[in-house]
Amino acid sequence: MDLVLSADQKLFRATVKGFLEKEAPLTRVRELADTSTGFDRDWWSRAAELGWTAMLVSEELGGGSVSGDGLLDLAIVAEEFGRGVGPGPLLATNIVLAGLAAATDGPDHSHTVEALVSGESVATWAVYEPGGQWSPLTPGLTAKPGSDGFVLDGVKDRVELAEQADLFLVTATTEQGLAQFLVPADAAGVSVEASRSLDLVRRFAEVRFAGVEVPESAVVGVVGRAEPLVERQLQVAIVLQSAETCGALERVFEFTTQWAFDRYSFGRPLASYQALKHRFADMKTWIEACHATTGAAARAVQDGAEDAAELVSVAKSYVGSRSTQILQDCVQMHGGIGVTWEHDLHLYLRRATVNRALYGTPEDHRLRIADIIAPSERKTS
Repeated sequence: MDLVLSADQKLFRATVKGFLEKEAPLTRVRELADTSTGFDRDWWSRAAELGWTAMLVSEELGGGSVSGDGLLDLAIVAEEFGRGVGPGPLLATNIVLAGLAAATDGPDHSHTVEALVSGESVATWAVYEPGGQWSPLTPGLTAKPGSDGFVLDGVKDRVELAEQADLFLVTATTEQGLAQFLVPADAAGVSVEASRSLDLVRRFAEVRFAGVEVPESAVVGVVGRAEPLVERQLQVAIVLQSAETCGALERVFEFTTQWAFDRYSFGRPLASYQALKHRFADMKTWIEACHATTGAAARAVQDGAEDAAELVSVAKSYVGSRSTQILQDCVQMHGGIGVTWEHDLHLYLRRATVNRALYGTPEDHRLRIADIIAPSERKTS
């Protein structure tokens, strides 16, 4: 990301990088690809001890950050995650924590927050629904009044870590409007069916809610007024996702450039050919633009700026579109070896492709930008 780091942040980045290189190198990522979970719960608890789950939470609930700008510090972690195709619920859990921390009204969820911050529990956001486009504010899943709270009925899909999570943060439609609920994964009426995942260590599933009864204390915030929380969660999700993708792009560009100097063709290194120099220059320019748009979005969300929603969608649209293009170009630069299972390139391409699709595609966010800039014009055109 295009951020000027303080001495403390630089030390923090080095600590995160060292931990990932030691505990979750690419060889370990490949091993985890053959497991059902995709990550190790003990490893995640150790990661939580380093503060990876505390950045968006107040100090009263066990949170805190390196610089005082929690989202910017967390984006550093996300970028290093991208450089190593890191496993674990970094995005999933922090998205839920963002919503819980922003829900200043309604039931108290401090115990849940503390469990997530400590790494004792894992949570994920159940927001996507099958058969439809990205539309977080109009869920088909319903929450109707029950004898002791609410009864949830509906289906969510593309739920990250659904089989591994202890809690779901579920968006639902109520008589009063949009609402969110914390639902235990083992609640009666909840069933999970694993889905195929392109990413080697990120697991997704479809989750069905059939007459799931939850108490009023399960509400996050106030029933009918969840839109600001959903927007907050979306902004945090995209900032972290974009930062992660930027880290992946930087790492792939580094070893592709080195490959171009090491690989000889007709007695000279690939990097000496003018046409390839142009392609490298284009890729570097695009990567810098990815960093710039992500950095601008991160600062806007951190500061609560009025244009935060617009800048977040700009970052998602640009990084999502350019990332797969850059990585595909790096594959081509490697030639035949770039499309083998043994080479690490496909690990990064898989992660970037999944990131491109989740939380709205670039196309979805270009439409969102149009609505923000001139909502009346697009609706009447």
